[in-house]
Amino acid sequence: MPNDINFLTNRKKIEQYDFSLKIYPVAFIGKKNLENGDKIILPPSILENITNSDTEWPLMFQLSNPSSMRKTHCGVMEFIADEGCAYVPYWMMQNLAVSEGEILNFKYSKLEKGNYVKFQPQTEDFLKISNPKAVLEATLRNFTCLTKDDMIALEYNSKIFWLNIIEVKPGNSVSIIETDVNVDFISPNRKLNKEDIQKKNENVNSEKSIVESYEESSSTDSEKDTTQGFKGNGHKIK
Repeated sequence: MPNDINFLTNRKKIEQYDFSLKIYPVAFIGKKNLENGDKIILPPSILENITNSDTEWPLMFQLSNPSSMRKTHCGVMEFIADEGCAYVPYWMMQNLAVSEGEILNFKYSKLEKGNYVKFQPQTEDFLKISNPKAVLEATLRNFTCLTKDDMIALEYNSKIFWLNIIEVKPGNSVSIIETDVNVDFISPNRKLNKEDIQKKNENVNSEKSIVESYEESSSTDSEKDTTQGFKGNGHKIK
């Protein structure tokens, strides 16, 4: 028992922990499924720095772009990224107005549990789904937190829908892990320029094409490598 007490008292509290990393889409490391949520991939060193600290799990971070002054929040899926890099959903990169290889600031955050979120679909097409609330609730299971003024992407039946987060309670950012959240909708903005939505979708599709080309190139290179004999030095396992 004394050892357990010492272990607990030696844990350091992290009230403020921040760092900066280069940003790339999750699809670049074959994690396209993470586009359907808000979880990111960080390097192992981040996990090492917080392992012996008194942090709350699941981890949540504030992401901010110093150039555009935009901010959002996210959860973490894994710690397998290359050092100095982070992989985030592409829709999140669009919200933050950041491109591949640019720098984002990260800050450890403790968020209150949310109890209310109000969404505004960008087009009426989303409301024509047979049960839009059920579709949204299913998507939100992949999210850790929500931030006011963010625009999230929801893919359903091979179509991308964009929804504005108009309001969250309490505060401007909330955790939605293990809590009951009341979801509300307001009508789409009819004055919204449909070309903006089309451009967003084109950007997402363009990103997918880039990733697919990258994957094909990597696959071809790996096939070439397998035709060459192993030229390294062997080590006997004892």
